Amino acid sequence: MNIYQHRRERLTSLIREHYSGTRKALAEACGWSEARLSQILSATYREGRAFSEKIARKLEGDLSLPAMFFDLGAIAPGEEVSAPPAFLRVRAIDAHSPGIVQIRRVRLRLSAGIVGFAVEPDEEAGGSFGVETDWIARNRYKWEDLLALEVTGESMEPRLYKGDLVVVNTADKTPADGQVFAVNYEGEAVVKRLTRDAGHWWLTSDNPDQRRFPRKLCDGVTCLLIGRVVLKKSENI
Repeated sequence: MNIYQHRRERLTSLIREHYSGTRKALAEACGWSEARLSQILSATYREGRAFSEKIARKLEGDLSLPAMFFDLGAIAPGEEVSAPPAFLRVRAIDAHSPGIVQIRRVRLRLSAGIVGFAVEPDEEAGGSFGVETDWIARNRYKWEDLLALEVTGESMEPRLYKGDLVVVNTADKTPADGQVFAVNYEGEAVVKRLTRDAGHWWLTSDNPDQRRFPRKLCDGVTCLLIGRVVLKKSENI
């Protein structure tokens, strides 16, 4: 099965399970025309290649789906990989590493005010981060919702340092006082602690130097939660 067919099947299942089995309901949800949806679902239009990567990423964003949703599962573990590595963010390492899942390290591609996001592999930072499958099961996470990001800057010291790795659960976007989230703040990916004060949500830094790192109001489309940070890896003792 090629990637175009895989995306079509993922979208067909999505329509069946969440949009009453009708393209009309999906069209109303994403703002696309039924004719456009019919084109990307067609196995013959443009030789079945209409459901391109650009189209997939745009539709994921318009439906507020996890990044790479339509590509997940396109490559089974152990198969020869002929597709770009971004098709899988999480996969088993190999048969010699039982019980380990590899979470792909990525960079986020964001736009200000846009709920969805896209990812690109962060190969310079090492490519991936292994965690135990028991940890994922114990916390009832779904592997397809997890992303690994590298911390930048000093705003979260001493709990998070520049270069530390955090795992983000993109399925958990519910604001929670005191929890750390990856956030799309005016088009920039930041890792901040979310706090509730005076009836408002704020992005706060753990760094005690509040003159350098003042809190910022988290309100409306300028501040969009990407997911909650659920794990960190650090070499800072």
